[in-house]
Amino acid sequence: MSDATSMAEAFASGRSDPVEVLEQVLVHASMAPSVFIGLSAERARREAEAAAARWRAGQPLSVFDGVPLAWKDLFDVAGSVTTAGAAYRRTAPAALLDAPSVGLLCRAGMVSVGKTNLSELAYSGLGLNPHFGTPYNPHGTDRPRIPGGSSSGSAVAVAAGIVPIAMGTDTAGSIRIPAAFNGVVGYRASSRRYSRDGVFPLARTLDSLGPLTRSVRDALAIDDLLNGRTQLHIPRSLKGQRFVLEQGALEGIEPAVRNNLLRATDQLKTAGALISVRPCIAFQATLDLIRDHGWLGSFEAFALHQALLDSADAEQLDPRVRRRLEAARALPASQLIHLLDARRQLQQQLSDDLDGAILITPTVAHVAPALAPLEADDELFVQTNLATLRLTMPGSLLDMPGVTLPSGRDAQGLPTGLLLSAPMGEDARLLRAALSVESVLTI
Repeated sequence: MSDATSMAEAFASGRSDPVEVLEQVLVHASMAPSVFIGLSAERARREAEAAAARWRAGQPLSVFDGVPLAWKDLFDVAGSVTTAGAAYRRTAPAALLDAPSVGLLCRAGMVSVGKTNLSELAYSGLGLNPHFGTPYNPHGTDRPRIPGGSSSGSAVAVAAGIVPIAMGTDTAGSIRIPAAFNGVVGYRASSRRYSRDGVFPLARTLDSLGPLTRSVRDALAIDDLLNGRTQLHIPRSLKGQRFVLEQGALEGIEPAVRNNLLRATDQLKTAGALISVRPCIAFQATLDLIRDHGWLGSFEAFALHQALLDSADAEQLDPRVRRRLEAARALPASQLIHLLDARRQLQQQLSDDLDGAILITPTVAHVAPALAPLEADDELFVQTNLATLRLTMPGSLLDMPGVTLPSGRDAQGLPTGLLLSAPMGEDARLLRAALSVESVLTI
């Protein structure tokens, strides 16, 4: 499947039609095991027919009128149950209203195909779900590989060419990790960039939204639509653009991840980018903080779900998710206060460290692991989850917008990812830089 921008250009020229595209999408979605929790075919057909009529009249609502997209099943979509990937929520009342983000893209003419699968309650970086099944990474040709999480179905839906765009959420890496494992673009916005109303939460300080796409230009277009603007985005020259390649993040990563990242940075240098290979003190201090004092999201997730954990519905939870939630029950309040204070200090230090540069790190230190061993071994699951989240958690704790781009493949054809990040609130600058970086990368 082409990216959404190319699809919309085909609508505009009459070479394609939103109704025709949607019918293909629905067929492919129905044949993709565990990628979708539910399809909204009736709604999607209404939206596609209206979009097709607007294109024929030369009056599209936006550049993405008629483009199909999917929603991680944390977003309220009117008439659909928001399951959050949890069995106990199967019988919850259907949402009465679209979440604001859903409504904005609907009013831009985009076609809501359905709700994608995820780690239960969005609480894992691996994407396994015992209730709704685990979608297979489409690149795992030797044996089934994990999709990454928690936005597992969203990443696979885009990577498998079912839809060109799927919306996800990211609390510790839940957009960036599955995007990297599946070889697509993933954009974690600063937490306050988009409304989080109508989106099932995990950790209110850390939760953020963003799209998984087939190109940075598509992510930019979604950002424009969610912010009520339309702009023309053209890659700029990288000459003089400053980047910091985080030296410490190159240690302890798989050879293919390292080699692909270094090849990509060489391409950026050839294009004129100025790349400093050095430690980013704030990034390393944040890694140390998380290692020594725990994860802020653990406190917030427990507080959010304490009533659930104390109810009979707790028996329906994935035991691995339940154990992670329960682990925070006895944590001292002083630890939470320390994390919040350190977070504020590190956010300022990060801005000083980067001084206008963009941070480059691997997105994940390894490629997507095989699924079966993780299903069979609880301890392996815990250790792999921690290793998978390690390089994205600092960006979440510091509320750094991040864009992960495909950086290449390993010898088995499994994707690797390169992560571009900037200080909190610098989303527009980051997205423009990512567009320029994407334009010079050859993988």
